[in-house]
Amino acid sequence: MEGTSFGAGRAGSGAVDPLDFLQQPRTVLRIAAWVFSIVVFGAVVNEGYVNRDSGPELRCVFNENEAACSYAIAVGLLAFFACIFFLLLDLNFQHISSVKDRRAAVLLDLAFSGLWSFLWFVGFCFLANQWQRTKGSQGVSQAGDAARAAVTFSFFSILTWAALTVKALQRYRLGTDMTLFATDQFPAAPSGAGYPGAAGGLDGTDTYQSPPFAETLDPSPKGYQVPAY
Repeated sequence: MEGTSFGAGRAGSGAVDPLDFLQQPRTVLRIAAWVFSIVVFGAVVNEGYVNRDSGPELRCVFNENEAACSYAIAVGLLAFFACIFFLLLDLNFQHISSVKDRRAAVLLDLAFSGLWSFLWFVGFCFLANQWQRTKGSQGVSQAGDAARAAVTFSFFSILTWAALTVKALQRYRLGTDMTLFATDQFPAAPSGAGYPGAAGGLDGTDTYQSPPFAETLDPSPKGYQVPAY
């Protein structure tokens, strides 16, 4: 089985099949989170502000609390762009060659998914509480479906982002098989090869060599005689 690095194989090992990518659980969860974010901030933007019975001034449908509508729009809009970003990151994750870059991408996914699951939990509790306190009126009754949709899909968003957090944690725990990045960078040494300079070592048959120029030395060179005293 081919080694993996944070759930993906060797960089450049092959093109990503779009159909297979769309069927992955992580991709399905991201698309679901993307759709839920559209429902939440879209419902609040389009029908989350209603007229007062006493005048034309627009007020937030959630107990006339502007913070509730602003919170839902902000969290939903940021989640919308984050889902697009992480979908593109997942699509190109296979082509990230650096181990550090892959680790940083997984940690970013883990931190953001965990944070947004918490923010959606806060948003769900906030919107549900303010909706329960909302007094009935003609404008509220007209925007009731949009308000309930925002509350419901805020709850669904908690589940999807929590599942994405678990997926990111699992991918981080997979770690890295370092042989993916080391085997191709260094040539394999031939079997049986020793260290350079070890030829004729202690186990060799030629353990001793004559000193250089030893055979050319002559104690009585020609043309020279030892004088007699």
